[in-house]
Amino acid sequence: MTTKLADPIKILVKSIGKIRIHTFVSSFEKNNIANATHIIENDKLVIIDAQFFKYYALEFRKYIDSLEKPIERLYISHRHPDHWFGLDTAFKDIPVYTLQETIDFIETKGEDSIEDHKLKMGDQVPDRILVPGNVVGPGKEKIDGIDYVFEKVVDTEIDYLLTIKLPELKIQIVQDLIYSGTHLYLTKHMQKWAGILEKMLLSNDELFLPGHGLPADKIEVAQNLKYLLAAKQAYDDGLKDDYFKNFLLSRFPARECPGIFDIYISRLFDGAGDY
Repeated sequence: MTTKLADPIKILVKSIGKIRIHTFVSSFEKNNIANATHIIENDKLVIIDAQFFKYYALEFRKYIDSLEKPIERLYISHRHPDHWFGLDTAFKDIPVYTLQETIDFIETKGEDSIEDHKLKMGDQVPDRILVPGNVVGPGKEKIDGIDYVFEKVVDTEIDYLLTIKLPELKIQIVQDLIYSGTHLYLTKHMQKWAGILEKMLLSNDELFLPGHGLPADKIEVAQNLKYLLAAKQAYDDGLKDDYFKNFLLSRFPARECPGIFDIYISRLFDGAGDY
């Protein structure tokens, strides 16, 4: 029996001529973390990330199919399971592209990740891994009439992250460099991460597609920067565990999805690993 989850948010973010940008966000409720996945629509569809739980992956695919256009490809931004677990559930028929490091992780440690999450998520975890079959690296490519600029960002929220810029549209698909309206998954690389957000603020781009929460403008980028700098100061001052969590909850009471603390906080303080 499949667990029933709260309904997602589906939104047409931006329309420029016949090009349309869609964002699909899983629930903000309870311990969900508002995973955001995106569609770049022209004559064909380019998909960014595959959702976490089976339910949301299938709902995302239903929404994609409702657009009644062929899917050109799907990009996975990084190796955290909330971005690739949905592949086997809903995207077995689609060419999947990602960084070589992400392919290597899914191939060697993906099964362990599934087994670990079954204890927490039960029937919403996929039954098997789907290893992406196509490598993408830094560079530029025209896909379905749109210029895509790919970059590999190292040591921020994750060790290797694929970001995508659409210069003609003034859009950056930054995934987990931005947590829009939600608490962030923090690592020890907060200072470097903050520097990348500062560059976003100085860019000519206007729309930033996040990995969690709703599409962001530069105001939300600045709020993420403020959050990172406050967290870095608290970390440097020696706040740990619940003291650190409670500091950020009180400093940023309007941000949602506090369940993220329970996912990362032991890694941040007990040496279990950066990511």
